[in-house]
Amino acid sequence: MADDKERFSNGSIGSYAAVGDSFTEGVGDPGPDGVFVGWADRLAVLLSDQRPHDDFRYANLAVRGRLLDQIVAEQVARAIELGPDLVTFCAGGNDILRPGSDPDDVAERYETAVADLRARVGTVLLCTGFDTRGVPVLRHLRGKIATYTAHVRAIADRHGCPVLDLWSLRSVQDRRAWDADRLHLSPDGHTRVALRAGQVLGLDVPADPDQPWPPEGQRTAAEVRRDNIHWAREYLVPWIGRRLRGESSGDHVEPKRPDLLPLRP
Repeated sequence: MADDKERFSNGSIGSYAAVGDSFTEGVGDPGPDGVFVGWADRLAVLLSDQRPHDDFRYANLAVRGRLLDQIVAEQVARAIELGPDLVTFCAGGNDILRPGSDPDDVAERYETAVADLRARVGTVLLCTGFDTRGVPVLRHLRGKIATYTAHVRAIADRHGCPVLDLWSLRSVQDRRAWDADRLHLSPDGHTRVALRAGQVLGLDVPADPDQPWPPEGQRTAAEVRRDNIHWAREYLVPWIGRRLRGESSGDHVEPKRPDLLPLRP
């Protein structure tokens, strides 16, 4: 991996395609034009800065709500067709959240897609899951998420892929790293993930992604309870309702950047 880091830091990545779901689309990090930004877009900026002539090209194929098989069918095939120097592949999280899902089965299908990408793309960066120990509802799925994360790391070892290890990123354990829905990262959270991804690729990033957050005043038990009630009413109940109805937040949503285009005109 040391050779890879040296190669990346020398600006050899001239094109990048991001593959995944809401995490990679950038939900929780809205831009001034209403389109989500997110960690992948921010990583693209860091990679572009390594290029001497600003000739970097970037595609973001991710769509919120997508399950692994949908990502493979719709996005992995497109990423292979585009043929970028780098693909980030973050998928399977929505599958793991579904009742009755088997992380071993999801990982097996995930590895098939990784093998296909590695056979056709120079570098494939994989992403682990977050540690959800402090997240309401999702903390009860921590064991499944940890199992899937272990699979992702093993798959990365077998196929020679760098790993964006989100489980070990301590700074995103702070509630300020998360959007109000507690399911998606905030702009600051996305920024920290982008910085960590840059580090994994050997880039000199402008800040430490694990730097401490500013001190925050202590919240009272009543404030915490009021926040939890508001979150359950505004976000948890609608989320459960969509799943019971078989709906997805990504229905009728198209990739925001389906082609490899210059990052800056």
